[in-house]
Amino acid sequence: MKFGKGCHLHLIDGSAFIFRAYHALPPLTRRSDGLPIGAVAGFCNMLHRYVTDNSGPDAPTHAAVIFDKGSHTFRNDLYDLYKANRDAMPEDLRPQIPLTRTATEAFNIACEELEGFEADDIIATLACQARELGGRVTIISSDKDLMQLVGGGVEMLDAMKNTVIDVEGVEARFGVSPERVVDVQALAGDSVDNVPGAPGIGVKTAALLINEYGDLETLLDRAEEIKQPKRRQTLIEMRAQIELSKKLVQLDCNTPVDFTLDDLEVREYDPDVLLPFLAEMEFRTLSRRIAEHLNVEPPVISDAPIGDDSATPDAPDFDQATHDHISDAAGLQTWIDLIHHRGYVAVDTETTGLDEMTADLVGISLCVEPGHACYIPLRHKASAGSDLFASDELAEGQMPVDEALAMLKPVFEDPAVIKIGQNMKFDAKILARNGINVAPIDDTMLLSYAMHAGLHGHGMDALSERYLGHTPIPIKPLLGSGKSAITFDKVPVADAVRYASEDADITLRLWQAFKPNLHRAQVTTVYETLERPLVPVLAQMEMHGIKVDRDTLSRMSSAFAQKMAALEAEIHELAGETFNVGSPKQLGEILFDKLSLPGGKRGKAGAYTTSVTVLEELATEHDLPGRVLDWRALSKLKSTYTDALQTHINPETGRVHTSYSIAGANTGRLASTDPNLQNIPVRSEEGRRIREAFIAAPGNVLVSLDYSQIELRILAHMADIDELKQAFADGLDIHALTASEMFNVPMDEMTPDIRRQAKAINFGVIYGISGFGLARNLRIPRAEAQGFIDRYFERFPGIRAYMDKTKAFAKEHEFVQTLFGRKIHTPEINAKGPRAAFAYRAAINAPIQGTAADVIRRAMIRMPDAIEGLPAKMLLQVHDELLFEVAEDAVDEVVARARDVMESAPDPAVHLDVKLTVEAGQGPNWAAAH
Repeated sequence: MKFGKGCHLHLIDGSAFIFRAYHALPPLTRRSDGLPIGAVAGFCNMLHRYVTDNSGPDAPTHAAVIFDKGSHTFRNDLYDLYKANRDAMPEDLRPQIPLTRTATEAFNIACEELEGFEADDIIATLACQARELGGRVTIISSDKDLMQLVGGGVEMLDAMKNTVIDVEGVEARFGVSPERVVDVQALAGDSVDNVPGAPGIGVKTAALLINEYGDLETLLDRAEEIKQPKRRQTLIEMRAQIELSKKLVQLDCNTPVDFTLDDLEVREYDPDVLLPFLAEMEFRTLSRRIAEHLNVEPPVISDAPIGDDSATPDAPDFDQATHDHISDAAGLQTWIDLIHHRGYVAVDTETTGLDEMTADLVGISLCVEPGHACYIPLRHKASAGSDLFASDELAEGQMPVDEALAMLKPVFEDPAVIKIGQNMKFDAKILARNGINVAPIDDTMLLSYAMHAGLHGHGMDALSERYLGHTPIPIKPLLGSGKSAITFDKVPVADAVRYASEDADITLRLWQAFKPNLHRAQVTTVYETLERPLVPVLAQMEMHGIKVDRDTLSRMSSAFAQKMAALEAEIHELAGETFNVGSPKQLGEILFDKLSLPGGKRGKAGAYTTSVTVLEELATEHDLPGRVLDWRALSKLKSTYTDALQTHINPETGRVHTSYSIAGANTGRLASTDPNLQNIPVRSEEGRRIREAFIAAPGNVLVSLDYSQIELRILAHMADIDELKQAFADGLDIHALTASEMFNVPMDEMTPDIRRQAKAINFGVIYGISGFGLARNLRIPRAEAQGFIDRYFERFPGIRAYMDKTKAFAKEHEFVQTLFGRKIHTPEINAKGPRAAFAYRAAINAPIQGTAADVIRRAMIRMPDAIEGLPAKMLLQVHDELLFEVAEDAVDEVVARARDVMESAPDPAVHLDVKLTVEAGQGPNWAAAH
């Protein structure tokens, strides 16, 4: 077919495919002769997926994979330091590069490269030719350098995110239209390619300048008009460097290619070429899939091991996996021998529930190589009919619990064997209650969290679908739902074997995909020092639990009910009639129909919206919404805490055992669940009183150690704000200082309420709160709140500079980092509208809050060794606070050791300019200790 109008050209960035494939699979993947083939395997799978996904009505008529040939191009002749700072190619990738070319040809896709030119230049030339001939072009790449080509029938496709990058997408990324991208890049430079640009000018500033002056040449010609002295001087003095930078980033649309667009016509697979190549590479699964697609016999491939065959991407499909049912000691011993031989094992426990302190162990699954797992049923009940189970009779084909655990205990506790789990803390607690202390561990959930925080969730099902392309067997059909739901011990053993074994198989495959990528994502230290060692610490804390006085909670519930009744009477008086305060519909009619308050909006069901946000805004207009908020706060305290906490008291221990989610918040903050003990309100007197119900055992006291204003201290360091640093060095109360300046109140006349408002300003402003948001929080007019924000930035201009710098970094890299290297991805940062505004606030918040979270994690990890031998237990972590139960005569020693650990937690990884300080308190209950 001659290329012309109606044709659609796909240009695939070959290097992007290669490196994505290389980073997606373990580096130990080798052919039976030892040749590394991990990147080739991933590359072939990507090509096959590309062809499969592009076979519909909108399929390309022409396609090519474009590669870089050599490292020296004409740009190196212009600037010898071009790309000089790039890391050397990994040794195991180097021999695979030629094989990716061979693979492309085997798939019968045009494969092009040209000495002295980059792949981007070839892509630019072909895209321009196709556009001139009236064809469409899709460039399959996310490379920002190619965005200058977008428009006029040329678009880009980010295959990783499956999103199209059009003109609007380019404008969102660079702030200018595609034809001006090179001007922005020339000014901003590129640290990856070592393009110098103009020092001190980033993408955002460059876009502002180009939009103001029209193009780079006009800007440079009129540089003397720039009002800012430093920027003006830079543009004048660095003109030659900027013009050189434009030559480096400008793609060459006249690359002397020795082929035509007609040569790139899409062609079918040739089985006589493709299948022998796949067989040579020993890609069994892909060979079989393609042979089935072509309706031919698959090639015979040797079953010889492929290097570390446990890491091969060519593992059996899940529907071909084998699931062993282990029912006797001989069968289990065979698996134990396999585990010792491998040195690792994926482990998953099946239980009667999700509460690790009360659930019974039902069975254990194991996996040491992809596609081959086993399940050891232990406590499945025997069925006496379709829905009837004998209360004590066990199903056949199970091992005695004591025998199985006795055999597994040595290997689960063997320091030479890594135990791999998905959310391993759960399994560790279940096994600990059965006498086994599992160590050492690896956790696929935390591996994903360290690499992908902010990008997606880290549950096993989501990870399996995203990274393995497999939807796990759902649990709901096995257990049912609602009143007819059963526990796992009532699942037939045969069904349990397949379900549980697959979980272990998935876990092992995820581990093999994730673990080698830690160093490539540059988060190895984060995982090894902040994530993995925290698991046993949290497991021990959760098992200790905290003692709660049921009588105190009951008395509080009664008191809250009385206060709620009094508030209801006041609300009815303000409304002029009685109504159900808990009914959003009736409340909306009072607020907007009877009282005619502004801003009434009806939902889909026709009722007015009366959310907290709506009521907080209305509270500045009328007293009734504020009283309803107070009533709701008491109602929540009663239902969520004083009533609900009583149901969470463990009947055996008399304690409440919360569970901490390590991977719940993107910033590294821990989240407390079942029950949530971190969100007990402390701003109200009633909220603070709830902590009186948390008590110490006889002969002990509760000891609280709390970082003082840690996030403001971190901000002072990260934003390099001398005024804040000095204030902390002088021991000043930052919130009181802010209150004095914002509200013109002398320090000696400061009240707790005024200080509370200043605290809201301090934290609100540094996290990007708007005037509307601050007004809502403080229940003050919006103009007054905006005035506070404006004065705040005038007082601390360094904060604004820090916020702008952080936003710019996030827009360019789509992640931000804590001081300890934790990456928090910000994928929405280049979106438009409310999503971008939220992403901005999150990007500003994350490095500060994340660093504070990392600090307390480091303290928690070191704490068990610090207090070893003392009659003390660490019970709770609540954001910046650690709570201990300590024998009365050991309080001083515990406080001294714990404070030293907490205040020195950043060292030696990070040196803060502002010293961390920890406040300590003690008492018979949590309220008295804090």
